[in-house]
Parts: sequence; C-alpha cells; structure tokens
Amino acid sequence: MQKQIKSALISVFYKDNLENIVKKLGEQGVTIYSTGGTQQFIEEQGVKCVAVEDLTAYPSILGGRVKTLHPKVFGGILARRENAQDLQQLKEYEIPEIDLVIVDLYPFEETVKSTKEEQAIIEKIDIGGVSLIRAAGKNFKDVVIVASKDQYADLEKVLVENNGATSLEDRRGFAAKAFEVCAHYDVAISQYFLNNEPGACFQVSVPEGQVMRYGENPHQRGVFYGDLSETFNKLHGKELSYNNLVDVDAACQLIAEFKETTFAVIKHTNVCGIASRPTLKAAWDAALAGDKESAFGGVLICNAVVDAVTAAAISEIFFEILIAPGFDADALTVLQAKKNRILLEQKAPLKSGHMFKNVLNGVLLQDTDNGNYKEWNDVGARPADAGEKADLEFANLVCKHLKSNAIALVKDRQLVGKGCGQTSRIDALRHAIEKAKQFDFDLKDAVLASDAFFPFDDCARIAHEAGIKALIQPGGSLRDNDSITYCKENGLVMVMTGMRHFRH
Repeated sequence: MQKQIKSALISVFYKDNLENIVKKLGEQGVTIYSTGGTQQFIEEQGVKCVAVEDLTAYPSILGGRVKTLHPKVFGGILARRENAQDLQQLKEYEIPEIDLVIVDLYPFEETVKSTKEEQAIIEKIDIGGVSLIRAAGKNFKDVVIVASKDQYADLEKVLVENNGATSLEDRRGFAAKAFEVCAHYDVAISQYFLNNEPGACFQVSVPEGQVMRYGENPHQRGVFYGDLSETFNKLHGKELSYNNLVDVDAACQLIAEFKETTFAVIKHTNVCGIASRPTLKAAWDAALAGDKESAFGGVLICNAVVDAVTAAAISEIFFEILIAPGFDADALTVLQAKKNRILLEQKAPLKSGHMFKNVLNGVLLQDTDNGNYKEWNDVGARPADAGEKADLEFANLVCKHLKSNAIALVKDRQLVGKGCGQTSRIDALRHAIEKAKQFDFDLKDAVLASDAFFPFDDCARIAHEAGIKALIQPGGSLRDNDSITYCKENGLVMVMTGMRHFRH
C-alpha cells in the first residue's frame, strides 16, 4: 500500500549528506518538526521547520535529556491510521500525524573509544532516539523510519523516484534496518557495563556485514561481519574469500606469539613451516624448508618489513596471501607482478578476549588461549640448557597452533616435523617423524612439544629412538611417572608446563 509522506520529524547527531533530503522534503510541501541543532541546520537550507517545543508546549529540559519524549510526538508516530479510535484521539488532543522519522543515536561506541571518563560515556546513552526509532519501526505500516546516516541515500532515492510515496515493502525494509541499529546499540552499552565479560545471555553485534562469493564450499552462502580495515591495509590482489579469512585469522594468531624475526606458512589453519632467524630472508628460507610441498598455495605471514631480497625469494613459489607489518617499495614491485596475490599490511594485532563457536543450536564461549606455559618444571634426567629451553619454548608455541592431537618437532627454532589432527597422539608423533624424514631433517638433538599429556611412555620412547633429546608437555596424566621414568633412565630432558593447549 502506497503512502505519501506529508510530515516528518528530523532530529539527528550526524547531518552529513542530509541537505538534499531536507530540500526535497521542502519542495514536496512536507511539514517538518525538529529540535535544537537539527532545526537550525534545516532552516539554514532555506526550508521551514516547526520546533518540537512549539508542538509539545514544553522546552527541552534536564540539559537536553528530555526533548521529544511527549505524547504529541509519540502519539503522532504510533497512531494506527486505519484505527478510528486512534484517529479520534489525535483529533481530540490536537496531535499531528508523523509519516517520516529521521533520527540517529548519540555516538556511544565512539565515545567509549575516545575517553575513559564515565560521565561523558553515560551521557552518550541515547534515550529519546532509541524510543523514536522503536515507535516508528513498530508502526511501519504507516511510518517510514530512517535510523542511520547510512540509509540517507535509500531515502533520497524514494523521495526522488516516487515523489515521496513509499510502499509497505519500503517501510518494512527501513524498519528492519532500524531495529538492527537499536540492537547493536544496546549490545554496545551492555558490553560496556559488563566490561566485555560474559553476561547472563550471549551478546555479540558486529556491523559491516560483507557478503562473500560463497562460504567454505561453493554451495554454501557466506557473510563476514567485521571491519578488516581496523587490522589491515589491503595493498594488492583479489577479494578475500571465506577460507582466506579463516587462514588469515590463524596466521595472525600464530605470529603474535613471536618477538624475534619470524616467518610462517599456514595451510588450512595449521602451521606447516615456521622459523625464527636474525634476518627475514633466512627466516623465510628455513620456514619454507620445513614443508615445501604444503607451502604451495599457502598463507604466508611474518613479523618484519618485507625487503626486496625476501620478496624475490617468496615469489619463486605460488602462494595465496602474504601478511606483513610493512613492505619496502621495491619489494611491492616484485610481489605485485602477479595480479591475484593478496598482500595485507597488518597495522594492528587481533583483539584478545573471547572466542566462540556454534554447537548444538547454542554457542560455546571461552577466553582466548593466552600464554605459553604456567610453570617450567624440569622432571627429566636433567634441566634444559639455554639452547634447549629456547627450542622447547618455540616448539610449545607452534604446537599450540596445531590441531589436536598435535606434535611439533623443532631444531634451532625451526619446525622440522609436525603431526596434527590425528585421533592418536602416537599417530601424530609418527606422522611428525615421517615429515621430518621426508625433507631430510636430522632429528638428532631436536626437541618435541605435545599439546596434551602422555598417558604412557610410548611417545617418549618413539621420540628417543628418533634422536630427540628434549620433550615439553603439560603433564597431568595419572601415569605421568611412566614418561618421567623413561626420560630419567635415558638421559632425556622433560619439561611439564601445567598448561594444556588443545585445539579442536
């Protein structure tokens, strides 16, 4: 059902790009009601405006906290045009019908980001705006609600193309977006009071929904909710896919663990090559050597500015994405030679807080897995020396980012073998050893990390037979002593950390 806009209430914080709408409403003879700064803005466009104070016979009070909260405003919005009793009451109390509401909300999130002063933040909790949005959205059969400057273009299109007439479909669409605005706003306020801790109900609201080409597979739909520009500058390449984003997330989580110059290769969220070295080129060479086959088509990430020499070496293989904190100009020239390569400049770390996944028609939420180990408990034949400790710490961090059951084999801060996603820890270890042999790594004096405890001494024995001299694991098995005894009897280092890093 088409309805002509004959009256409008406009009260907004952001006035950008509102000029054309105001002028078009004036041209179409729409009666406009407004308040304060918005009223002044409208009149500066040469358009007549009725002050809300003149409509309600009440001034703005309590320092601006109460301006529009009045029956003469809300009655005009909520009145059902097909309801004779509602229309009679409008007439009785001299309440004008309001067909269009343009209102936005105080910048609460922006204020939280810019100040720690609680009073300033509290004052940015909008009351009247939310009430107006909800009222107009509830009465979408008769009223158009525009709740954000992001919808100005859509409204202007309606005003121009339909001469101010809206369909029920138009009004319902505007209402849906308006309630999204309110929902996001309420979640932001709730999270502020909860100090971003879990509350009684699961609350997440992430704006900026971006439709992907498809999801994990071509027959699945996919949408990304988030703002990549907060974390990255995209310098080159095709659009990121659903699977790209999953791998990029895994890569960024991994590289954040390392302070020394480090390069890593990610494939299907698992690290298949990683090394720390004095120079970036050396780190790349060592990371690639860890598993040259799996690196094909992988996601690459480092924690140092990419130079031309390293860029030339990287360009010798096919890869999907390269993430770095910066790129030298001549390195970019080399890397941009292939148009589809995605180059991401990481300008901020990922936020650390909570992570969640959907299961069983519900949601699991947990803290992010921060840290390397809770304690360093040497329980083997001898304490780890400085070199062994460096490799064990490195291996433990790498293992933390492999899917369980996981084993990481490291030598000289280079991943030389890994087993992940296995149903048996013994299988994970055997797979790691075979990977090392495949690329001709000598495991003599290498170290091993396990993401969970050893319930028997079999892994210690198999590792020892392969030449591995030191092991790190969380401990906690009823039969910890089996592995401890084997290490003591065979001169092996064993460290228990008291911190498990399972990753399903």
